[in-house]
Amino acid sequence: MDLSFAHEVSPQPPRVGQVTITIRATGVSKKPVTGARVTLEANMSHPGMTPVFADAMEAEPGSYTSTMTLSMAGDWYIVAHVTLPDSRKVDHQFEIKGVQS
Repeated sequence: MDLSFAHEVSPQPPRVGQVTITIRATGVSKKPVTGARVTLEANMSHPGMTPVFADAMEAEPGSYTSTMTLSMAGDWYIVAHVTLPDSRKVDHQFEIKGVQS
């Protein structure tokens, strides 16, 4: 599968509370991947916290945006669960380090 993902988190630096996460999905020849279904799962890097889930909506071709609430300062990791239009599933994981209170 020739897919690549990029992500953006705002505000920077990230703070406890609402953050906006944008996932950009591109395929062959950097063509935007449109029509995918993207859900986000946020977890703290240490055990014991309940995950936070959110749906991301396609804001422009290949760009999926969501707002999530990060409930605690520290390091988080996000898994973008992507279901492509042809029903293939791909996960993209990244970290949000140093969320401030």
